[in-house]
Order: sequence, then C-alpha cells, then structure tokens
Amino acid sequence: MPTIQVLMDDRVAEMHPQGLRAEHGFAAAIDDVLFDTGQTGAAVENARRLGLPTEYETIVLSHGHYDHTGGLPAFLDGAETVYAHPDALRSKVRDGSYIGLPYRRDRIAGDAEIVTHVDPVEVRPGIHALGEIPREYPDNPTGEQVADDGSRGPDPLLDDQSLAIETDDGILLLCGCCHAGLRNTVEYAETVTGGDVRAIVGGTHLNALDADEVHGIADWLEDRLDLDLLAPSHCTGPVAERILAGRFPEAFAFVGVGSEIVR
Repeated sequence: MPTIQVLMDDRVAEMHPQGLRAEHGFAAAIDDVLFDTGQTGAAVENARRLGLPTEYETIVLSHGHYDHTGGLPAFLDGAETVYAHPDALRSKVRDGSYIGLPYRRDRIAGDAEIVTHVDPVEVRPGIHALGEIPREYPDNPTGEQVADDGSRGPDPLLDDQSLAIETDDGILLLCGCCHAGLRNTVEYAETVTGGDVRAIVGGTHLNALDADEVHGIADWLEDRLDLDLLAPSHCTGPVAERILAGRFPEAFAFVGVGSEIVR
C-alpha cells in the first residue's frame, strides 16, 4: 500500500506541524523513493518537520527544470541512484534566464550513480518511471534547449516523465509538471503498467491553457477514466483547479506541502 508524502509544492496544505515551507517547485516521497527535489533545500527541512526520512537511496527526476532539481544536493547524502532522461542534464533557458538543472553532471555523480533512461524503468517494485512519453495529443513544452555546440532551439522537453504507481485501487499517476501532456501521460502509464489510471496527483501544467482547453481535457478524462482521486497542484494553476474541482467534485482533493496520500 504505497504512501505519497508531498514534501514541496507551491502551497502548504497542512497547518501542522508548524514551519512547513512552500516554494515554486515540487517534491514527493513514495515510501523509500524520492520524486523531484524542489527548488532549494527547503524540501529536506519539510521532511524533517514531518518526521519523514531525509535520505533516499532512489531519486527520480521528472525533468531538468530548476524548480524540480534545485534541491538535489540536500538529498544526495545516502542516495545511490538518480534516474533521469538524458535531456534532463542539458542546459535550458527561457527569456534569457537559465531554468535548467543547476548542477553539473560530475557534481551529482560524485555522490550517486546517474542512470539516464528513455524507456520505462521499474525503480522499485510497482513504481515505474515512465521515461520518454509518446505524444499523440498536444503537449506543453516551454523554453529553449542549449546544444553541446552552444546553439539554441525550442525545447520539446522530451525529458518530462511521471511515475506510474501500482496500488490496490489501480494506477496512481504522480506528475512533476506533465509537460508531455496529461492525456499522453495517462495513456502511456496504462500502456506501461497494463492497469487503469484511477488517481492523478501533482503538477499538470494546465496553467498554460485557456478555460476551453482545460474543459476539453476534463471531457477526455471523464470519458476515458474512472477517477476516484484527482489532486492537481504546482503548475496546474488556479483557473484549471477551479474547473477540475467543479467537473470532478467527488474525486477532487486539495493537496500541498504536508499532504499524505495512502492508496
């Protein structure tokens, strides 16, 4: 029975313990696996306040943006393996600002083995890092990627991956930002696991879409899935959250730093 603990998000969901901090970013622990690390070292302090481990042998990065990878050094003590798509290690910029992984590969490799993967990897029994996600439906890329020769081009964010977690109640999809697109990610999670997605938690990047587009995705979710938990956060955006809360009143849940989800 997996337990998901939100260690970092754009908001704090729980009043206790006191002192929990939010920042623009995401991090969550799934039992002994860490998914993303937030923007700074605040996620590890949140873990301490929550009475949770601050060391994880296995770390999975959803993609190479700073708000998901900046807190990595705080979690490297005790880490054995860091899983990421190869493009997560590339330089990324947007509007003249650097938005990629703040650390060189050799800095990370000094503390943990870096396993780059394009195909799905079962990082722990029942926990699948999806790797590169096929994109039949529209996705949500942003920024530019810097090539080895210094040239820049649009970043398709092929490094975006989510976790598909097997539970007694079906597949729980844990998303960092879901730049690959929520519909694409749901379909691939079901292809990889052979199960039905029944729960969605985390960033969905719907803040980049207008209300009609969000309703279109909600229509697809309603027709395609039998959701019993929909807990969007981070980059979902307030407009999209209000729409989803109205469309899925029984499944919708408010989550943030301190939230615990047991499946």
